[in-house]
Amino acid sequence: MDSKEVVLLKKALERQKRARQQAEKILEEKSHELYEVASHLRESNAKLENLLSEKTSELDGVFINIIDPYVVMDLSFNVVSMNLSAKNFLGYDNNIEEVNLWKMVHKDFMEYTIESFSSLKEVGKLKNYRAKILVKDGVEKWVEINASLVYNKEKLPVAAQGIVRDITQEMEVRELLSEQKRQLDVIVNSSPLGIILADSNKILKVNYTMTSLLGYTLNSFMKMNVKDFTDKESIELANEFSTKLNNGEIDNYTIHQKFIKSDGEKLQVKLSVNAVRNIYREISYIVMMVEDITQQLEAEERLKSEREKYSGIIANMNLGLLEANREGVIQMVNQSFCDMIGFEESELLNTDAKDFVSLEDKNKVADNIKTRANGNSDSYEVHVITKSGEKRHWLISVAPRYNKNHEVIGSIGITLDITEQKELELQKEKLVKDLENSNQGLQEYAHIVSHDLKSPLRSISALATWLSDDYKDVLDEGGKQNLELMQEKVASMDKLIHGILEYSTANSSALDNSKVDLNSVIADIGETIYIPDHVQLKIPKSLPTIMADRIKVHQVFQNIIGNAVVHIEREVGLVEVLYKDTGDYWQFTISDNGVGIPEEYHKKIFDIFQSIGNNERSTGIGLSIVKKIIDRYQGKVWVDSVVGEGTQFYFTIKKDHNELGNYENSSSDKKGR
Repeated sequence: MDSKEVVLLKKALERQKRARQQAEKILEEKSHELYEVASHLRESNAKLENLLSEKTSELDGVFINIIDPYVVMDLSFNVVSMNLSAKNFLGYDNNIEEVNLWKMVHKDFMEYTIESFSSLKEVGKLKNYRAKILVKDGVEKWVEINASLVYNKEKLPVAAQGIVRDITQEMEVRELLSEQKRQLDVIVNSSPLGIILADSNKILKVNYTMTSLLGYTLNSFMKMNVKDFTDKESIELANEFSTKLNNGEIDNYTIHQKFIKSDGEKLQVKLSVNAVRNIYREISYIVMMVEDITQQLEAEERLKSEREKYSGIIANMNLGLLEANREGVIQMVNQSFCDMIGFEESELLNTDAKDFVSLEDKNKVADNIKTRANGNSDSYEVHVITKSGEKRHWLISVAPRYNKNHEVIGSIGITLDITEQKELELQKEKLVKDLENSNQGLQEYAHIVSHDLKSPLRSISALATWLSDDYKDVLDEGGKQNLELMQEKVASMDKLIHGILEYSTANSSALDNSKVDLNSVIADIGETIYIPDHVQLKIPKSLPTIMADRIKVHQVFQNIIGNAVVHIEREVGLVEVLYKDTGDYWQFTISDNGVGIPEEYHKKIFDIFQSIGNNERSTGIGLSIVKKIIDRYQGKVWVDSVVGEGTQFYFTIKKDHNELGNYENSSSDKKGR
């Protein structure tokens, strides 16, 4: 043995002596404390002291060399000894205070601790006891304890010793991993995509979506390979990529496949495959994501069909179509647009749309391009200069064009050449203006003619009166009758002139609309016109109050009622005024039991100077005035009559009438609206 070994042994002996002295001092202090414990523990403590005394050397070595917390307790969980690590970990010092390990056990682990301690007493050892305890200040810690019993000379257990390992961090990590696994399971099972985990031979796991997509049970999937439910037409493509994956050429791929469901139906899917490799680049697992794209492909097919259809329509429609960017630069035109403007498509693309409009309209187009950036649509007219230099009038309807993010990227416009219509419109305006001037002249002429004609008529009437007065004693009966006949003809002529004047102004003067009580109008007519004694004018049901020109409405009712009362030859004559509300219109009926009107006159009577028979009282103007007034109220007038039974005149007045309405369809031969 060399000198170095001797030196080392001496140093080790010295350390052992110091440790022994320290241990003896600790045991002496502990013995003093145990002596003062309650009387019911004295016997057990005495036995324990004997045991500890016998094994002093063994325990001293353990206390000094163990890094983990080390505790000795009696069979009532009272700590007898504990090393420095135990004191630091638990926060208690048995030399200063009484320490009972049972009181540290978390409430959730008390039953488990009782069972474990019972096992310790039966077997003599306790391995991997894991529980949660409360150390100093109530801090929770996870511990793992390996313990064994301590026996006395009689081989009876008197204490237990154990090493305590702090596994709090380990348990937290395990709990975190467990929680992450639960979350991952939730994500996988809630995914709208089907998920398959497989190795090279079989399926290891599928999620709920996958079972729903194909209809197989989980147990069925566990017995299958992906090829078992892949359509034969798709296997060749899948094999091609699978080979590259196995050879390490690729780590993932995405393809379209056809899978066969449990009921035999084929499902179009997008299959995304990813390889999970180990450190040697060998495939450990294959993760597959399955998306049902059956409806998507069907929609794409329909969209393609619609696109082809509308592309054909756009290319061949008579309307011009163009697309431009936000600055108004042309990006697409159809053939009709090219035909309308005379340029080829290649000449139009990437040019400014403003280059093809007249100088006075350039600013208008520029302003409209700016409004398109705000998402506004509009229509406007411009003058366009064709390639041949011809100036054409176009109507343009433009709307903003958006990208997939709903951002305005330009505009799309439809163009219509309205040059001919514009020319016709200008011609129409000129004709209307000429017609207005002509009507104005005719009205003025009618007033002049009526005034000029009435003046000699008044003179003739005066002369006839003077002759009758001056020569009444000289004239015989024939002469007197001739003078009376002359007066009647003069009166008839005056009535005719008055009718012509009314007809000429029937649709020229402005309508003075106000509330008109028709019951009052009929009452006034009954008092002002001549009604034979055998004829009655009745209103079976009260008439409404309407918005109209009172004078015009009075003319309508008076002309029809006036015609009716003088054409009744029955002993008891009856004229009734009726109405009904048809929604947008008031419909009125003036019915009489007179002689009736032959069918061939049902249309003619509304034309000027048309009357029935040789009735000299009729000027043939009254009903034509009625028609002109009803036209202004956007209504219709017609007649039903049977000769010998009576006549019913019908006419309608629009409630919300427009004096500038369209009269072209107001033919008198059609019945009410």
